[in-house]
Amino acid sequence: MSLLRRPRAAVLGFALAAALLAFTAFSVYRGAAPGLLPESSWGAWRQEEVANWSAHIRVNRWSHAAEAEIHWGKAEQISLRAYGDADHGTSAMMNTTFTLTPDGKLTGSRR
Repeated sequence: MSLLRRPRAAVLGFALAAALLAFTAFSVYRGAAPGLLPESSWGAWRQEEVANWSAHIRVNRWSHAAEAEIHWGKAEQISLRAYGDADHGTSAMMNTTFTLTPDGKLTGSRR
């Protein structure tokens, strides 16, 4: 009887391991777990000017994620993290709203 239980346990263990691996891979792809990815998976920082603000943006090559650091001189800084979904932020001083998409597109508009 113990011989019949072992193959079932092995199959069940394999099925659980496969499900966990699939869930982890899907989470990484969707950008839900960019903190688990190595630094080498991120592309180089690129510099842009958006709505008269200086922005540094990088995109992850393995998942659907992007990060942006936006500066108005030394007066104000906004950090955006688009991990799977777009991220939004508004400046306190200049009343400018920024949107970062997971593919690395940054837009800004003054209100």
